[in-house]
Amino acid sequence: MISRALPAIVLLGLLVLAWQLVALHNAFLIPRIGAIWAQLTNNPREFFDAAGVTLEECFVGLGASFVIAFSLAVAMTYVGLIERAVMPLAVILNVTPVVALAPGLAIALGFGFTPRFLITGIIVFFPLLVNSLVGLRSIDPEALQYFRSLHASRREVLVHLRIPSSLPFLFAAARICFPLAIIGAVVSEFTTAGPGNINGLGSLIEIGIGSTELSVVYAAIFCLSLLGLAFTLVVVAIERRVLAWHPTAGPSA
Repeated sequence: MISRALPAIVLLGLLVLAWQLVALHNAFLIPRIGAIWAQLTNNPREFFDAAGVTLEECFVGLGASFVIAFSLAVAMTYVGLIERAVMPLAVILNVTPVVALAPGLAIALGFGFTPRFLITGIIVFFPLLVNSLVGLRSIDPEALQYFRSLHASRREVLVHLRIPSSLPFLFAAARICFPLAIIGAVVSEFTTAGPGNINGLGSLIEIGIGSTELSVVYAAIFCLSLLGLAFTLVVVAIERRVLAWHPTAGPSA
């Protein structure tokens, strides 16, 4: 375990050293690591509360988007007309810059959580939809024929064959969409500034930029990076547990 992690640890150490050397001679460009750490240790409650707001935006936006995307994928699996109607609109939504939509959504829905949930959900919607649809369709034809020979209903095929077969694709989507949800939450905070009691990490970055406190900006970015890393590790751990039976799990699962 240590030997596998050693290259990453060494590289991280070199990056930290390089950062510190640059910061010592270019304080206007990046803050020293000590200054970033001081922000985190002197104001832990501020960053903890902000992380909680950003996490709420991530989970609500991502969860709602998954329910809608997966439900549409199921419908599209069985009804081609729905796919022909929905997929072009999903592609248009995917290529539309969400940053351009955010101010309008804030004006229409108010400067609170609602536009933030919506923006986060929009950003992760397309990869969730595509991976769900591909996963539901990636079933073994022989297994499907076996279910049909048993006169299994569509619901039984869905629950016992299509959904289990889609799990590798859903976990792949989760690896992509959890970090994307964090990005979506931060983007939404940049463009839908709310009252002081709903300031997330993105709001702290804006506050730091406005007051030219680079240590605040990078402390918030550090927290966002930790959240993204934690999400990824949790998804990988759950995937190895749930998909221990699948060839993609590998011998270490």
